[in-house]
Amino acid sequence: MNDPETRDLIQTMAHECIAVRVRLINRLVTAVYDEALRGVGIKASQMNILVAVSMFGPSKPAKICSLLRLDPSTLSRNVERMKKKGWLEAVPGADARSHLLAVLAPGNAILRDAYPAWREAQKKAAAILGGEALDALLARGSRLLNEGLSPDEP
Repeated sequence: MNDPETRDLIQTMAHECIAVRVRLINRLVTAVYDEALRGVGIKASQMNILVAVSMFGPSKPAKICSLLRLDPSTLSRNVERMKKKGWLEAVPGADARSHLLAVLAPGNAILRDAYPAWREAQKKAAAILGGEALDALLARGSRLLNEGLSPDEP
């Protein structure tokens, strides 16, 4: 049994932890998108990578990791799956040691196919969050994304 001071700390952490709540919301919203996109054959995590590479053209994996705040191993696993599906390819970079990620025609096609399901997921996610929380999330998320953008680098 915990002493009273430890119990008080645990209660405070349990009732106020931002990380727990953000992870809960993340899991719930991701499940909404994954369910909506299942019929198209893409996951929300893969769609985010395809959209990012599509937005910036051929890109260094490090840029995509930075932009989406992904661990390189997470990006690598997703990229390998998407390469097998013909959505992405690795093209030679400026030197022999580097490569860039590029979206192929089937990748663009899957994004077009996914768009209606994505719109429906957007509506459900917006309803889960509610108006004020959605507005705050979109505003703060846009600032974080813009901080990760560097227009001069592939």
